[in-house]
Amino acid sequence: MLGQGNLLIFQERKQEGVVFRMNYRDAIKSSMEMLSQEDKSIFLGYNVAFGSKGYGTFNNISSKKLLETPLAENLMMGLGIGMALEGYKPLIFFERHDFILNALDSIVNHADKLNKLSNGQYNLSLIIRATIGASKPLNPGPQHTQDFTEVFKSLMTFPIYIPKTPLEILGAYKVARDINRPIMVIERRDLYDIQ
Repeated sequence: MLGQGNLLIFQERKQEGVVFRMNYRDAIKSSMEMLSQEDKSIFLGYNVAFGSKGYGTFNNISSKKLLETPLAENLMMGLGIGMALEGYKPLIFFERHDFILNALDSIVNHADKLNKLSNGQYNLSLIIRATIGASKPLNPGPQHTQDFTEVFKSLMTFPIYIPKTPLEILGAYKVARDINRPIMVIERRDLYDIQ
């Protein structure tokens, strides 16, 4: 599925005759702007409207679409699930992947299973965006460098993407926009300035 998204973007750019260079962070910014064009899209989490604004990736998003939450991961996820049930397309931003475990109950027992538990009555269209890895020049230490990707892969049935290039970022978020189920995109902070 991710390969198809990448291919579509490549074909669109090739048809337009555009040659461009983009780093990982710019691809994320571009993807967030693309997602913000959806009528029912909303971005929520800690530091989406204030502070780092998602490492600068939410800078060009209307403040009407940014919902700053307390640093309470299970609340953020529960709020996102509730919004998805009401027809919104939330992107829940976990600035630090380490603390996503605090939302494990909401992710595993609700976001991942609600469609099956409701016999297909509820389709949650939501995006979980998380960042992993150390970022330079900061030395975040042991609390901000953990990677629980394999834990999620073993527990979840929805797609989990870990893009390694700007093109893969664009493809992952294009798939996330179009899919009608939960999806997790895990970004690597150490690649933010890589082209």
